[in-house]
Amino acid sequence: MSTVQQFDRSRLEILGAADCLRLLGSVPLGRLIYTYAGLPAVRLVNFVLDDDTIVFSTGEGDKFRAAERGDVVAFEADDVDMERHLGWTVTAIGHLSVVTTEESAELRRRLPLHSWLPMDDPQLVRLGIESVQGRRLLPWAQRPSSHNR
Repeated sequence: MSTVQQFDRSRLEILGAADCLRLLGSVPLGRLIYTYAGLPAVRLVNFVLDDDTIVFSTGEGDKFRAAERGDVVAFEADDVDMERHLGWTVTAIGHLSVVTTEESAELRRRLPLHSWLPMDDPQLVRLGIESVQGRRLLPWAQRPSSHNR
């Protein structure tokens, strides 16, 4: 069964949810976009995709407080080949939450969760993905021509 590729006005391939999740799981770094002091904030985090949730470690700072509040956030990850002008970007949106101590122990056993930063008391935070969208820049020969939009 083949699926029909869909493209946006910029001739980027529109990715389905399954492809978005597969691509999210293929990279170790992403950007958490949340609100801090009433303004947008972006932080680079290393993460693991666990089914349809994003899990990462954080200290007792602003990301942890956003999780305690259950804030709605965005999370973006991408991969770009600068030489061949190829790549993709995926954005997930959902609520942050703090992972319980009991579940943290289980997740740490099951998932390759390793913070890239030294932290005294790392806490696990989860982003439950409620919506996901992505775009991929294909090789020139696979892109639709401008009159096929």
